[in-house]
Amino acid sequence: MIGGDKWQGSERLGGLRRFAVAITVLNLAGHFFLGFEQSYAQPLCAVATAYGMEILLEIVDARVNGRRPRFLGGLQVGVDFLLSPHITGLAVAMLLYSNQRLWPTIFASAAAVGSKSIFRVAAGKGTRHVFNPSNFGIALTLLLFPWVGIAPPYHFTENLPAVGRWLLPAVIVFSGTYLNARFTRRLPLIAAWVSGFGLQASVRSLMFHTPVIAALLPMTGVAFILFTFYMVTDPATTPGEPRSQVVFGAAVGTAYGLLVFFHIVFGLFFALVIVCGLRLLGLYVLGALRVGARTPARLEAAGAAGRSAPLPVPGAAVLERVDR
Repeated sequence: MIGGDKWQGSERLGGLRRFAVAITVLNLAGHFFLGFEQSYAQPLCAVATAYGMEILLEIVDARVNGRRPRFLGGLQVGVDFLLSPHITGLAVAMLLYSNQRLWPTIFASAAAVGSKSIFRVAAGKGTRHVFNPSNFGIALTLLLFPWVGIAPPYHFTENLPAVGRWLLPAVIVFSGTYLNARFTRRLPLIAAWVSGFGLQASVRSLMFHTPVIAALLPMTGVAFILFTFYMVTDPATTPGEPRSQVVFGAAVGTAYGLLVFFHIVFGLFFALVIVCGLRLLGLYVLGALRVGARTPARLEAAGAAGRSAPLPVPGAAVLERVDR
Protein backbone atom coordinates (compact mmCIF):
# COMPACT_ATOMS: atom_id res chain seq x y z
CA MET A 1 0.00 0.00 0.00
CA ILE A 2 0.94 3.64 -0.37
CA GLY A 3 1.09 5.19 3.02
CA GLY A 4 -0.01 3.77 6.32
CA ASP A 5 -3.52 2.55 7.10
CA LYS A 6 -3.69 4.69 10.22
CA TRP A 7 -2.97 7.89 8.29
CA GLN A 8 -5.67 7.11 5.77
CA GLY A 9 -8.08 6.28 8.57
CA SER A 10 -8.70 7.78 11.99
CA GLU A 11 -5.58 9.96 12.31
CA ARG A 12 -5.51 11.54 8.87
CA LEU A 13 -7.88 14.39 9.65
CA GLY A 14 -6.17 15.26 12.93
CA GLY A 15 -2.79 15.33 11.20
CA LEU A 16 -4.05 17.49 8.33
CA ARG A 17 -5.61 19.99 10.73
CA ARG A 18 -2.39 20.38 12.67
CA PHE A 19 -0.27 20.63 9.53
CA ALA A 20 -2.64 23.29 8.17
CA VAL A 21 -2.48 25.32 11.40
CA ALA A 22 1.31 25.06 11.56
CA ILE A 23 1.91 26.22 8.00
CA THR A 24 -0.67 29.01 8.33
CA VAL A 25 1.01 30.35 11.47
CA LEU A 26 4.42 30.17 9.80
CA ASN A 27 3.19 32.08 6.74
CA LEU A 28 1.50 34.77 8.80
CA ALA A 29 4.58 35.15 10.98
CA GLY A 30 6.79 35.10 7.91
CA HIS A 31 4.99 37.91 6.08
CA PHE A 32 4.45 40.12 9.11
CA PHE A 33 7.52 39.48 11.26
CA LEU A 34 10.18 37.12 9.89
CA GLY A 35 10.99 38.76 6.57
CA PHE A 36 9.32 36.78 3.78
CA GLU A 37 10.14 38.56 0.55
CA GLN A 38 7.14 37.49 -1.52
CA SER A 39 4.20 39.87 -1.76
CA TYR A 40 1.02 39.33 0.22
CA ALA A 41 -0.66 38.46 -3.07
CA GLN A 42 1.47 35.34 -3.54
CA PRO A 43 -0.10 33.18 -0.78
CA LEU A 44 -3.57 34.54 -1.53
CA CYS A 45 -3.32 33.60 -5.21
CA ALA A 46 -1.72 30.25 -4.45
CA VAL A 47 -4.38 29.22 -1.93
CA ALA A 48 -7.24 30.46 -4.11
CA THR A 49 -5.88 28.47 -7.07
CA ALA A 50 -5.41 25.35 -4.97
CA TYR A 51 -8.95 25.63 -3.58
CA GLY A 52 -10.41 26.14 -7.04
CA MET A 53 -8.54 23.21 -8.58
CA GLU A 54 -9.48 20.88 -5.73
CA ILE A 55 -13.17 21.79 -5.95
CA LEU A 56 -13.24 21.60 -9.76
CA LEU A 57 -11.59 18.17 -9.87
CA GLU A 58 -13.90 16.89 -7.14
CA ILE A 59 -16.98 18.08 -9.04
CA VAL A 60 -15.78 16.34 -12.21
CA ASP A 61 -14.95 13.14 -10.37
CA ALA A 62 -18.25 13.14 -8.47
CA ARG A 63 -20.22 13.59 -11.69
CA VAL A 64 -18.31 10.85 -13.50
CA ASN A 65 -18.83 8.39 -10.64
CA GLY A 66 -22.39 9.43 -9.87
CA ARG A 67 -21.79 10.44 -6.28
CA ARG A 68 -22.13 13.50 -4.08
CA PRO A 69 -19.13 15.89 -3.95
CA ARG A 70 -17.18 15.40 -0.74
CA PHE A 71 -17.13 19.11 0.12
CA LEU A 72 -20.91 19.17 0.62
CA GLY A 73 -22.44 18.48 4.02
CA GLY A 74 -21.88 21.59 6.10
CA LEU A 75 -19.21 24.13 6.96
CA GLN A 76 -16.98 21.72 8.88
CA VAL A 77 -17.04 19.19 6.04
CA GLY A 78 -16.11 21.88 3.54
CA VAL A 79 -13.28 23.20 5.71
CA ASP A 80 -11.86 19.70 6.22
CA PHE A 81 -12.04 19.06 2.47
CA LEU A 82 -9.92 22.15 1.79
CA LEU A 83 -7.20 21.34 4.32
CA SER A 84 -5.04 19.53 1.77
CA PRO A 85 -5.09 22.28 -0.92
CA HIS A 86 -4.62 24.87 1.83
CA ILE A 87 -1.35 23.23 2.87
CA THR A 88 -0.29 22.82 -0.75
CA GLY A 89 -0.97 26.43 -1.73
CA LEU A 90 0.84 27.92 1.26
CA ALA A 91 3.85 25.65 0.78
CA VAL A 92 4.15 26.67 -2.88
CA ALA A 93 3.83 30.38 -2.09
CA MET A 94 6.31 30.17 0.78
CA LEU A 95 9.06 28.37 -1.14
CA LEU A 96 8.86 29.77 -4.69
CA TYR A 97 10.12 33.22 -5.65
CA SER A 98 9.10 34.74 -8.98
CA ASN A 99 9.67 38.43 -8.21
CA GLN A 100 6.49 40.45 -8.85
CA ARG A 101 4.94 37.89 -11.19
CA LEU A 102 1.96 35.97 -9.80
CA TRP A 103 1.26 33.51 -12.60
CA PRO A 104 4.23 31.15 -11.85
CA THR A 105 2.84 30.71 -8.33
CA ILE A 106 -0.63 30.14 -9.75
CA PHE A 107 0.76 27.61 -12.23
CA ALA A 108 2.67 25.77 -9.52
CA SER A 109 -0.40 25.55 -7.29
CA ALA A 110 -2.59 24.28 -10.13
CA ALA A 111 0.02 21.69 -11.17
CA ALA A 112 0.45 20.59 -7.57
CA VAL A 113 -3.24 19.87 -7.00
CA GLY A 114 -3.69 18.45 -10.50
CA SER A 115 -0.87 15.94 -9.98
CA LYS A 116 -3.00 14.19 -7.35
CA SER A 117 -5.57 13.30 -10.00
CA ILE A 118 -3.15 12.44 -12.82
CA PHE A 119 -0.44 10.33 -11.17
CA ARG A 120 -2.15 7.58 -9.21
CA VAL A 121 -1.62 3.87 -8.55
CA ALA A 122 -3.77 1.15 -7.04
CA ALA A 123 -3.88 1.11 -3.24
CA GLY A 124 -6.19 -1.27 -1.44
CA LYS A 125 -9.67 -0.96 -2.97
CA GLY A 126 -8.92 2.36 -4.63
CA THR A 127 -5.99 4.46 -5.74
CA ARG A 128 -3.54 6.90 -4.21
CA HIS A 129 -1.44 9.75 -5.59
CA VAL A 130 2.32 9.26 -5.46
CA PHE A 131 3.89 12.72 -5.76
CA ASN A 132 3.99 15.20 -2.91
CA PRO A 133 1.75 17.87 -4.46
CA SER A 134 3.58 21.03 -3.44
CA ASN A 135 7.00 19.52 -4.21
CA PHE A 136 5.78 18.40 -7.65
CA GLY A 137 4.35 21.83 -8.47
CA ILE A 138 7.52 23.58 -7.34
CA ALA A 139 9.83 21.19 -9.23
CA LEU A 140 7.79 21.44 -12.43
CA THR A 141 7.78 25.24 -12.27
CA LEU A 142 11.54 25.37 -11.69
CA LEU A 143 12.09 23.00 -14.61
CA LEU A 144 9.84 24.82 -17.09
CA PHE A 145 10.71 28.39 -16.09
CA PRO A 146 14.45 28.69 -15.28
CA TRP A 147 14.10 32.34 -14.30
CA VAL A 148 11.89 31.34 -11.34
CA GLY A 149 13.85 30.49 -8.22
CA ILE A 150 13.47 29.37 -4.64
CA ALA A 151 12.86 31.88 -1.89
CA PRO A 152 16.15 32.91 -0.26
CA PRO A 153 16.87 30.80 2.83
CA TYR A 154 17.64 33.83 4.97
CA HIS A 155 14.11 35.23 4.67
CA PHE A 156 12.83 32.77 7.29
CA THR A 157 14.91 34.46 10.00
CA GLU A 158 15.88 37.77 8.40
CA ASN A 159 14.22 40.01 11.00
CA LEU A 160 14.95 37.89 14.06
CA PRO A 161 17.64 38.58 16.66
CA ALA A 162 20.42 36.06 17.22
CA VAL A 163 18.42 34.08 19.76
CA GLY A 164 15.41 33.92 17.46
CA ARG A 165 17.51 32.47 14.65
CA TRP A 166 18.11 29.46 16.86
CA LEU A 167 14.69 29.41 18.48
CA LEU A 168 12.60 29.27 15.29
CA PRO A 169 14.39 26.21 13.83
CA ALA A 170 14.14 24.55 17.25
CA VAL A 171 10.37 25.13 17.32
CA ILE A 172 9.99 23.71 13.82
CA VAL A 173 12.07 20.65 14.71
CA PHE A 174 10.08 20.06 17.90
CA SER A 175 6.65 20.49 16.29
CA GLY A 176 7.66 18.51 13.21
CA THR A 177 8.99 15.66 15.32
CA TYR A 178 5.76 15.56 17.33
CA LEU A 179 3.51 15.60 14.25
CA ASN A 180 5.50 12.91 12.48
CA ALA A 181 5.75 10.73 15.58
CA ARG A 182 2.12 11.12 16.62
CA PHE A 183 0.28 11.19 13.29
CA THR A 184 2.33 10.28 10.21
CA ARG A 185 4.74 7.84 11.92
CA ARG A 186 7.54 8.76 9.53
CA LEU A 187 10.45 9.09 11.97
CA PRO A 188 12.37 6.18 10.32
CA LEU A 189 12.09 8.02 7.01
CA ILE A 190 13.37 11.25 8.56
CA ALA A 191 16.31 9.45 10.14
CA ALA A 192 17.19 7.73 6.86
CA TRP A 193 16.90 10.95 4.85
CA VAL A 194 19.07 12.97 7.24
CA SER A 195 21.61 10.14 7.47
CA GLY A 196 21.62 9.77 3.69
CA PHE A 197 22.19 13.48 3.26
CA GLY A 198 25.11 13.38 5.69
CA LEU A 199 26.56 10.32 3.97
CA GLN A 200 26.45 11.82 0.50
CA ALA A 201 28.11 14.96 1.84
CA SER A 202 30.90 12.88 3.37
CA VAL A 203 31.37 10.86 0.16
CA ARG A 204 31.58 14.01 -1.95
CA SER A 205 34.08 15.44 0.49
CA LEU A 206 36.28 12.35 0.23
CA MET A 207 36.02 12.04 -3.57
CA PHE A 208 36.28 15.67 -4.61
CA HIS A 209 37.94 17.28 -1.56
CA THR A 210 34.87 19.41 -0.94
CA PRO A 211 34.98 20.84 2.60
CA VAL A 212 32.58 18.62 4.52
CA ILE A 213 31.23 21.64 6.39
CA ALA A 214 30.25 23.25 3.09
CA ALA A 215 28.58 20.03 1.93
CA LEU A 216 26.59 19.82 5.16
CA LEU A 217 25.73 23.54 5.26
CA PRO A 218 22.21 23.17 3.71
CA MET A 219 21.18 21.19 6.79
CA THR A 220 21.48 24.34 8.91
CA GLY A 221 18.81 26.25 6.97
CA VAL A 222 15.13 26.54 7.87
CA ALA A 223 14.19 25.49 4.33
CA PHE A 224 15.97 22.16 4.83
CA ILE A 225 14.19 21.64 8.15
CA LEU A 226 10.80 22.37 6.56
CA PHE A 227 11.58 20.00 3.70
CA THR A 228 12.61 17.30 6.17
CA PHE A 229 9.61 17.46 8.49
CA TYR A 230 6.81 18.65 6.23
CA MET A 231 7.57 17.59 2.65
CA VAL A 232 9.69 14.45 2.32
CA THR A 233 7.55 12.83 5.04
CA ASP A 234 4.20 13.26 3.24
CA PRO A 235 2.30 10.19 4.53
CA ALA A 236 0.09 9.91 1.46
CA THR A 237 3.04 9.56 -0.92
CA THR A 238 5.63 7.63 1.11
CA PRO A 239 5.79 4.00 2.30
CA GLY A 240 4.14 3.03 5.55
CA GLU A 241 6.42 0.16 6.56
CA PRO A 242 9.51 1.29 8.55
CA ARG A 243 11.96 -0.66 6.38
CA SER A 244 10.47 0.79 3.23
CA GLN A 245 10.64 4.25 4.79
CA VAL A 246 14.35 3.79 5.39
CA VAL A 247 14.88 2.81 1.75
CA PHE A 248 12.82 5.78 0.55
CA GLY A 249 14.65 8.31 2.73
CA ALA A 250 18.07 6.95 1.79
CA ALA A 251 17.09 7.02 -1.90
CA VAL A 252 16.19 10.71 -1.70
CA GLY A 253 19.56 11.43 -0.08
CA THR A 254 21.37 9.46 -2.79
CA ALA A 255 19.45 11.21 -5.57
CA TYR A 256 20.35 14.58 -4.08
CA GLY A 257 24.04 13.67 -4.01
CA LEU A 258 23.94 12.61 -7.67
CA LEU A 259 22.19 15.83 -8.68
CA VAL A 260 24.86 17.88 -6.92
CA PHE A 261 27.55 15.81 -8.65
CA PHE A 262 26.03 16.76 -12.02
CA HIS A 263 25.76 20.42 -10.94
CA ILE A 264 21.96 20.49 -10.97
CA VAL A 265 20.51 23.15 -8.68
CA PHE A 266 17.42 22.88 -6.47
CA GLY A 267 18.41 19.29 -5.77
CA LEU A 268 16.08 18.80 -2.79
CA PHE A 269 12.93 19.21 -4.84
CA PHE A 270 14.14 17.30 -7.89
CA ALA A 271 15.48 14.44 -5.78
CA LEU A 272 12.08 13.86 -4.17
CA VAL A 273 10.31 13.99 -7.53
CA ILE A 274 12.76 11.47 -9.00
CA VAL A 275 12.36 9.00 -6.14
CA CYS A 276 8.56 9.32 -6.17
CA GLY A 277 8.59 8.81 -9.94
CA LEU A 278 10.69 5.66 -9.63
CA ARG A 279 8.36 4.42 -6.93
CA LEU A 280 5.38 5.10 -9.19
CA LEU A 281 7.00 3.04 -11.94
CA GLY A 282 7.84 0.21 -9.55
CA LEU A 283 4.35 0.08 -8.07
CA TYR A 284 2.76 0.08 -11.50
CA VAL A 285 5.01 -2.75 -12.71
CA LEU A 286 4.28 -4.80 -9.60
CA GLY A 287 0.56 -4.21 -10.11
CA ALA A 288 0.78 -5.33 -13.73
CA LEU A 289 2.68 -8.47 -12.72
CA ARG A 290 0.04 -9.36 -10.14
CA VAL A 291 -2.68 -8.89 -12.73
CA GLY A 292 -0.78 -11.08 -15.17
CA ALA A 293 -0.38 -13.79 -12.54
CA ARG A 294 -4.12 -13.81 -11.81
CA THR A 295 -5.28 -13.80 -15.42
CA PRO A 296 -4.71 -17.54 -16.21
CA ALA A 297 -6.70 -18.53 -13.14
CA ARG A 298 -9.55 -16.26 -14.14
CA LEU A 299 -9.52 -17.63 -17.69
CA GLU A 300 -9.64 -21.17 -16.36
CA ALA A 301 -12.52 -20.33 -14.04
CA ALA A 302 -14.38 -18.60 -16.83
CA GLY A 303 -13.90 -21.57 -19.12
CA ALA A 304 -15.18 -23.94 -16.47
CA ALA A 305 -18.25 -21.78 -16.03
CA GLY A 306 -18.84 -21.71 -19.78
CA ARG A 307 -18.69 -17.97 -20.07
CA SER A 308 -16.19 -15.23 -20.81
CA ALA A 309 -14.88 -13.35 -17.76
CA PRO A 310 -13.77 -9.75 -18.10
CA LEU A 311 -10.02 -9.45 -17.94
CA PRO A 312 -8.40 -6.88 -15.66
CA VAL A 313 -6.45 -4.15 -17.39
CA PRO A 314 -3.10 -3.20 -15.80
CA GLY A 315 -3.28 0.31 -14.46
CA ALA A 316 -7.05 0.62 -14.91
CA ALA A 317 -7.38 1.11 -11.18
CA VAL A 318 -5.48 4.37 -11.60
CA LEU A 319 -8.72 5.87 -12.87
CA GLU A 320 -10.51 5.11 -9.62
CA ARG A 321 -10.56 7.63 -6.79
CA VAL A 322 -10.36 7.41 -3.02
CA ASP A 323 -10.24 10.07 -0.33
CA ARG A 324 -6.98 11.93 -0.47
